[in-house]
Amino acid sequence: MSVGGVGPTIVNTAMTLARSKTLDQFGAKMLSNALDAQETAGAGLVKMIDSAAMERSVTPYIGGNFDASV
Repeated sequence: MSVGGVGPTIVNTAMTLARSKTLDQFGAKMLSNALDAQETAGAGLVKMIDSAAMERSVTPYIGGNFDASV
């Protein structure tokens, strides 16, 4: 039996805190997944740049310049 409505207030506060903690954990996990995806994409980009640099070192006269006329 609660006195003056204190019991429901404590229960509501505890539920709000538990919900907030769950949402914080979910947000941290989603941020971690996004960071991993960006790291993978960055590694792929570095690999592409490195392979292009290697190709230019083998055939420096091909693909280094682009001439466009309309």
